[in-house]
Amino acid sequence: MIIGLFHYLAVAAALFTIGVLGIFVNRKNVIVILMSIELILLGVTINLVAFSTFLHDVVGQIYALFVLTVAAAEAAVGLAILVTFHRVRGNIAVDDASVMKG
Repeated sequence: MIIGLFHYLAVAAALFTIGVLGIFVNRKNVIVILMSIELILLGVTINLVAFSTFLHDVVGQIYALFVLTVAAAEAAVGLAILVTFHRVRGNIAVDDASVMKG
């Protein structure tokens, strides 16, 4: 069995869909929302690499490196904000995040 472009696109679509559903289904837990955003970014990255390989062009793989860099920075900054928010408020509920305005 040869793994072709369709297989990569199917996996990427599944990851993207799971990430979107994770955001819509669970709006209370911030950590699950951050993990869902990571799944969405991974789905996009798989698409970039798959099309880059299929078209024999390296640009998609370079963009994928940028997407992974942004995902790592987003995870680090998001977790730092959550730790600070937990120290101040005592919980990390999404409903209490509106207190951070200002």
